Amino acid sequence: MKNTDQIYGIRAVIEAINANEPIDKVFIQKGLKGDLSREMETLLRKNSINASYVPIEKLNRLTKNNHQGVVASISPISFLSMEELVEQVAEKETAPLFLLLDQLSDVRNFGAIIRTAECTGVDGIIIQKKGAAPVTADTIKTSAGAAFRVPIAKVDHIKDAVFFLQASGIQVVAATEKTNNTIYDVSFTAPTAIILGSEDQGITPSILKAADHLAKLPMLGSIGSLNVSVACGVFLYEAVRQRMDAIPK
Repeated sequence: MKNTDQIYGIRAVIEAINANEPIDKVFIQKGLKGDLSREMETLLRKNSINASYVPIEKLNRLTKNNHQGVVASISPISFLSMEELVEQVAEKETAPLFLLLDQLSDVRNFGAIIRTAECTGVDGIIIQKKGAAPVTADTIKTSAGAAFRVPIAKVDHIKDAVFFLQASGIQVVAATEKTNNTIYDVSFTAPTAIILGSEDQGITPSILKAADHLAKLPMLGSIGSLNVSVACGVFLYEAVRQRMDAIPK
């Protein structure tokens, strides 16, 4: 019924949801009917689990087993809640540094960001339950195993995470070109969470409005933006530089 990264069959998926397995996404055959499938779909909505309705050919490519119209992908890591992550970090003596990823969808970009986050001492990464890039084998590989070292929390909405962090005394800095301020105008020595947007849409406007600071990278060439994982690295290493400079010599 289950291998290292998949669960297939309606009843098996229902049991996995009830057992709090780290399900990233569920693929459901279009037109699937029946009481059991309706029960599963209700559980998916209740637990904010990503679901896509696909042709049976897609499911047949995902597994050679008797999938009964449903295949779920399982994350190789466990996720924290927002409260668990902040509580865990609160015990440290250094100013916390978080990343918030707003609808980032590319698994390799996600992996590269996790790798950079581990190298720069990021305390945790926060993603949305729906619409975010899943943690797949490609994510793990691109992260060079850092996905097993950096805590990752899932939330229903990134905006809720922003408000929760702000209430916990953590400033929120949005990485966006929609500002005149550069990263060199922002202090990263305080407890900080940096928001990065999706590859094509950037940060959601309502989340931009909620941020404490907006900051951009100075772009001197003709191309208007960097790959999101590269931009993430620049932001994080500016935070590292400022924090190292702030340490008494």
